[in-house]
Amino acid sequence: MGLFDWFTGTKRPEKGVQPRSSQEVYQALMAVNRPEASFVVRDGRPDGVDLVCEWRVMNPYWYEHFRIFSEREFYSILMRFDPERKEIRSTDHKWTIDWVRGVPQVVHGAEFERGQAKNVKSVWALKKDEDGKRRWERQATFSTSETKNPLRKAVTDCGWTWRGVGFGKV
Repeated sequence: MGLFDWFTGTKRPEKGVQPRSSQEVYQALMAVNRPEASFVVRDGRPDGVDLVCEWRVMNPYWYEHFRIFSEREFYSILMRFDPERKEIRSTDHKWTIDWVRGVPQVVHGAEFERGQAKNVKSVWALKKDEDGKRRWERQATFSTSETKNPLRKAVTDCGWTWRGVGFGKV
């Protein structure tokens, strides 16, 4: 693992893992989808890439979780297959959203960022414990790695490299 790999979030497969076909990697990435996950992996052709992973901000199960954070940043991961190099090239997109009457909406003219996102957020509340003492208690946590790690694992388990792209073409 090189220095730039750390900055870009690039992960390589374990030695000895035989690379699988593009179709098997595609299926492994789609298999990351779970009803209880905070994100969904979908077809990326409408966005000009192979796959897109995005937060389920409007999903009833996750809606309240994102609202707790008053989250104003919305992330998606764009992925493109490179079968010759046996790698998935990925970049993160981040843009600002506003909660209007409790519904998230993209802010027009807001800043848009592209690259590799690494964020961890927590919401804490002051509560009384069983002894009546006030203590800080974590209410909820969110990390972009909760989204990225299952994708990286699916790719590297298939013998492919997950290559984070900060600049240039995905």
